[in-house]
Amino acid sequence: MKRVFITGASSGLGAALARRYAEQGATLGLVARRGDLLQQLVAGLPHPERHLVYALDVNDHAALQAAARSFIADRGGADIVIANAGISQGTLTEYAEDLEVFERIFATNVTATVATFAPFITAMKHQAAAGSRVCRLVGIASVAGIRGLPGAGAYSASKSAVISYCESLRVELRGSGVRVVTIAPGYIDTPMTKVNRYPMPFLMPAADFAERAARAIEAGASFRVIPWQMGVVAKLLRLLPNWLYDAAFARAPHKARKP
Repeated sequence: MKRVFITGASSGLGAALARRYAEQGATLGLVARRGDLLQQLVAGLPHPERHLVYALDVNDHAALQAAARSFIADRGGADIVIANAGISQGTLTEYAEDLEVFERIFATNVTATVATFAPFITAMKHQAAAGSRVCRLVGIASVAGIRGLPGAGAYSASKSAVISYCESLRVELRGSGVRVVTIAPGYIDTPMTKVNRYPMPFLMPAADFAERAARAIEAGASFRVIPWQMGVVAKLLRLLPNWLYDAAFARAPHKARKP
């Protein structure tokens, strides 16, 4: 029975991952701000009595650390920790008021990822030394972190930071038995993408994403783009020279800013 700790679990990718792992018999620790939504989610999962709920904001690092320690104590450790909590909003640097949005996005998408992993690393090292084969720290990045998208400077930069941070951590933990997995979703059908007013190629149902992500996590993949078609697109975009990329995306549609 795997022990899985997931942040941002009340909806979208987090809820889909929770359902997938619960269906496979895992015991879950679920974190989100909205305790009522977490309770509704747990009520619909197999064996709801197995799962622990932590209603907190991942930017409250003390509360997040306490939840992690509680889960480790109650379940005797954790096998998979998924730092999934994230927010997205259109931003334009020319607007002074967007600086606060940049800070909020970086705090939730990047710093909270570090705060999620930190309390588990020592315990996972001990588990690996004792023979556990499944010790995974999973960062949820985005294809938007491969190249900077116009109108999404905060989101693209934050997800690029998640990719680089997870790579650094992966190298730091090499040989420890703890594997760091970076998942970069493309367009997944969630509340976050429903607000987009532009075409979303290869849009994937959240349940399908969760199944493919779980397989990548089990395999200990260092980096995986889901769906694979977006992985091909991402590689091609990375190969484009700057002048060509700039020309192609200068008029790309922007994610809406909040007034």
